[in-house]
Amino acid sequence: MSVWLRIGEFVSRVSSSTLSGLIEALRTTFTADPQLRRNVAFSIAMIALSAKMAKADGIVTDEEVKAFHRLFEVPDGELRNVQRLFDLAKQDVAGFETYAERLAQLCGSGTENCEMLGDILDGLFHIASADGFLHEREQAFLTRVAEIFEIDQEHFDAILRRHVDGGREDPYRILGVSRDHSFAEIRKHYRRLVSENHPDRLIARGVPAEFVAIANSRLAALNGAFERIERDMRVS
Repeated sequence: MSVWLRIGEFVSRVSSSTLSGLIEALRTTFTADPQLRRNVAFSIAMIALSAKMAKADGIVTDEEVKAFHRLFEVPDGELRNVQRLFDLAKQDVAGFETYAERLAQLCGSGTENCEMLGDILDGLFHIASADGFLHEREQAFLTRVAEIFEIDQEHFDAILRRHVDGGREDPYRILGVSRDHSFAEIRKHYRRLVSENHPDRLIARGVPAEFVAIANSRLAALNGAFERIERDMRVS
């Protein structure tokens, strides 16, 4: 059963008419199936925060809408479940910070170790930068979400660089390495990142299979950055 049908079942069972209430209800739902709970939490997070971010720059472009649908890969018959949550988020008086705080709390203690929060932030960057331009209000929104998620500056900067200018920024910053590192050290770090960001690893930590576009985009940026470093080192 797809995560979208699970979300539809969840929404129909919970009495709350606000998305912030639904997020709170996740604390006591799907307790017998932690993986499903993470899947639903991730999906609702992406919908809720995407809806709040959509107006951050005052404009919702066609490219951003298309990126949203590419990232979500929602079957036509299940779009109503996504649209329902998207509408709830737009109508909810709670701000995005409330959503982000409650989602971070779902990870329990030590939110800095909840890798799924980084995946959520990455997905939001994917949508925000789809039109080829990251508006300063969108970046401020994403910076605040990262602070609430307790994502450190180095991790945030690596995500930012992957998405700005299609990942054509400084390859060292994209990989999160120093120019002082040896090629062997950079290659070891790169291989670790590739392993950590393999689609199977993302799915294991709660990212639904329907969101593999996040992993594919991330791996493409990492591969491109390493190839540029390798090429530059050979030339020098």
